[in-house]
Amino acid sequence: MTENLPSFFPYEEIKLYKICDASIGSDIYQLFQLCIKKFFSQDYKLAEEVCDELVDIIWERLNTGHWSQVTITWRQLYTLVSLIKAGAMLAHGQGKPQDALTVCDLGLVMGAPIMDNILNRLASYIHTNLLKDKPKPQDSKNYEEFKTKKQKMHNIIIKHPIQLVDCLSLESFKRLYMDSNQPVIFNGAMDHWPAMSNNKWSLDYLRKVAGERLVPIEVGSRYTDDSWSQTLITISQFIDGYICAKSPGETGYLAQHQLFDQIPELRSDICIPDYCCLSEGTEDEEPVINAWFGPEGTVSPLHYDPKHNFLAQVVGEKYVRLYDPQYTDALYPHTGCILENTSQVDVEAVDQESYPLFSSAPYTECVLKSGQMLYIPPKYWHYIRSLATSFSVSFWWS
Repeated sequence: MTENLPSFFPYEEIKLYKICDASIGSDIYQLFQLCIKKFFSQDYKLAEEVCDELVDIIWERLNTGHWSQVTITWRQLYTLVSLIKAGAMLAHGQGKPQDALTVCDLGLVMGAPIMDNILNRLASYIHTNLLKDKPKPQDSKNYEEFKTKKQKMHNIIIKHPIQLVDCLSLESFKRLYMDSNQPVIFNGAMDHWPAMSNNKWSLDYLRKVAGERLVPIEVGSRYTDDSWSQTLITISQFIDGYICAKSPGETGYLAQHQLFDQIPELRSDICIPDYCCLSEGTEDEEPVINAWFGPEGTVSPLHYDPKHNFLAQVVGEKYVRLYDPQYTDALYPHTGCILENTSQVDVEAVDQESYPLFSSAPYTECVLKSGQMLYIPPKYWHYIRSLATSFSVSFWWS
């Protein structure tokens, strides 16, 4: 249809894709059909306008109520409309490829995969082939300085160390740690990762592979603070504003984001730990993989997750403290369903009067270094602070 769209653009799949009008309502269904009609009649400008109207409607639906209550149909529809809108923008050639890429990334962040994750492939195509004027790196030459920056938490004395081992057999890991719900740090478990070779995950590399990709950033010291917020910016903007900034203001954190689903070029740089095959899920069920990328001082407040977790440290170092679930009462979880997995206690500035039992709860701790991987059992409480610019990858599995 147009030279600006790649050969893999799924024209036929879009024509055949079925959306149940009962699931979204007849008015929205008719608007969606008009969008399809205008796109395939090559009235791209009007198709884009209809897409804008649909996006506004779906966005409101996605952001009403709790995210877990949003049906998959609405998320898939958002992805499909994003795909058509990006295609129309590229086809009529009036917009910039960067704008089409932004549409794709919003669809990837808020939507759900369809058509063999076609929106993912289109975004990668735009970033690699159509962005001709990418911003030049700023201060990336200082990346080594950020990696080796001295810890501001001076004189960290590890009083209750987490056990450190070399790689274990699956049977030994299951018997010694998984079955007994004991945390452990692995040395050497990430040596074969491409991300660990020759400083591959430099800031220059991240800019080249994903610099203009839109990602959600947490702004503020920790998610329990009243001033905490979220924003959407490109990875290059995040690096410039929060990693390389000469005089940084608020802390910014690319936290708990499924970056590797959004950007497959980065996914090929990491490997799922073999131990995840011990999952109780279906045989082909992969763990949930999240990225944690930020400057020195980012904090994950004391909290627990319901699944097994491998925290793999690629760049930088983090201080980690762990508490066994049996001491939950002494950790003073928030009341209410939203933050019930998070402690009210500031681990580094404990209010002894308000939380008198906290200091009596035993814990283990470590400084997790680049190349090390920490196993955190389900519902094990953990507090984490980055000691330098840091990039971690977590694997959550059943």
